[in-house]
Amino acid sequence: MHTSLPDFDMPNEEQVHLAAESFRLLSDPTRIKILWALLQGESNVACLAELADAAPTAVSQHLAKLRLAGLVKGRREGTFVYYSAADEHVRRLLTQGLYHADHIDSGIDRHDVDHAPGLATTEQPAAG
Repeated sequence: MHTSLPDFDMPNEEQVHLAAESFRLLSDPTRIKILWALLQGESNVACLAELADAAPTAVSQHLAKLRLAGLVKGRREGTFVYYSAADEHVRRLLTQGLYHADHIDSGIDRHDVDHAPGLATTEQPAAG
């Protein structure tokens, strides 16, 4: 039990601000769909727009915000830009959020491969 301020290990203000901004960006269903797709590998705006059932211009705007926040990265190849999840932290944030949603939706006490089949099937992002 914590009974005084020194008992708590708190993040600094900058960490709190950056985490809140990441969570704010993850609060949009279209962005969650985009990021989930990117956890499965690189993709371009046209494909992501189709997967997210959104206009390519809207997906481009979402990707720009996600990139500024460090959640996705882009790689230019000729006239195309291919996007991917920025790092393993993005995978963990999104996976845990979706596991939590699955828990609320299904009432299952624990989550593993057997209980969350759609969430355990993504590939690891390419190193880079």
